[in-house]
Amino acid sequence: MTTIQTRRRFLSALGTAGAAGLLRTPWGLAADEAIETTTVRFARRSYPCIAPVFAAEELLRAEGFTDIRYPEIPAATQFAALGRGEIDFSGGFALSHVKAIDAGAPIVVLAGVHVGCWELLAKEGIRSITELKGKTVGLKAAQPGLLTLMAAQVGLDAGKDIHWVTGADPSVNPLELFAEGKIDAFLGFAPEPQELRARHAGHVIASTMLDRPWSQYFCCLVTGNREYIRNYPVATKRVVRAVLKATHLCAREPARVARSIVDGGFVDRYDYALETLNEVPYDKWREYDPEDTVRFYALRLREAGLIKSSPQKIIADGTDWRFLNEVKSELKA
Repeated sequence: MTTIQTRRRFLSALGTAGAAGLLRTPWGLAADEAIETTTVRFARRSYPCIAPVFAAEELLRAEGFTDIRYPEIPAATQFAALGRGEIDFSGGFALSHVKAIDAGAPIVVLAGVHVGCWELLAKEGIRSITELKGKTVGLKAAQPGLLTLMAAQVGLDAGKDIHWVTGADPSVNPLELFAEGKIDAFLGFAPEPQELRARHAGHVIASTMLDRPWSQYFCCLVTGNREYIRNYPVATKRVVRAVLKATHLCAREPARVARSIVDGGFVDRYDYALETLNEVPYDKWREYDPEDTVRFYALRLREAGLIKSSPQKIIADGTDWRFLNEVKSELKA
């Protein structure tokens, strides 16, 4: 399917569901200066948890954007692509944003989107993370950053106490290995836990939606290319506003958003998308502080030896809350 066809399907889906209804929020548009560019590009991801980025398309058009693109960017290279200006904004896991900033990527965190979407599932007989000592854990990500932090939280060294199988090798599918009972646990995010539950594989022993300390912080953040933000501050604010309105929409009308992102070709399964949208807390963007999230993950990653920068340096180099604060002030329910 071409990009144009995908966009037409998505807009058609919004129209069928009632595009006017999607745009009908408790807030009006605040007056802004003239937008500097009408083009914006987001990384296309197949993860239903970042539905607000895709559900924001009509809201972005209402903000004045006429050229909205979703380039295909491999997950492993999305922050490099963002830093190079191949895309303008991306949504993703806070831990990954912090590691990219530490590595010098010219990216800037702008807002939090939602809390929690990672789940650690284990086979019968394993009831906690401490019981993973000596066991094998699968994960799609190339490096087990979150697993390392979760293990450290209970006194384990993930590098020594846990064996892991990652998706770094394309010939290895950790999810299938777990579903077939060949490994002991699997750490994943939507739609992976939803698929495993549908297949009656394992049970949840840790959830970033429900378990402290993870549930006290944002999971996914919105990040932009530093040069785009510098050159187009009005456009950046409008992007933040559209995504946060879409986040509110995900919390209020999950079935409609799930149908829209499936019909738009962003994700494959409606049932997994709807389950994700019903489970993930999208109503916390006003309550939670994204700077606390960045500080938390930066501190934990530094303690684990996974980054070199201090939390203060990460925040100074890679965050900008001006747009979020302005939008929060405007979007008063």
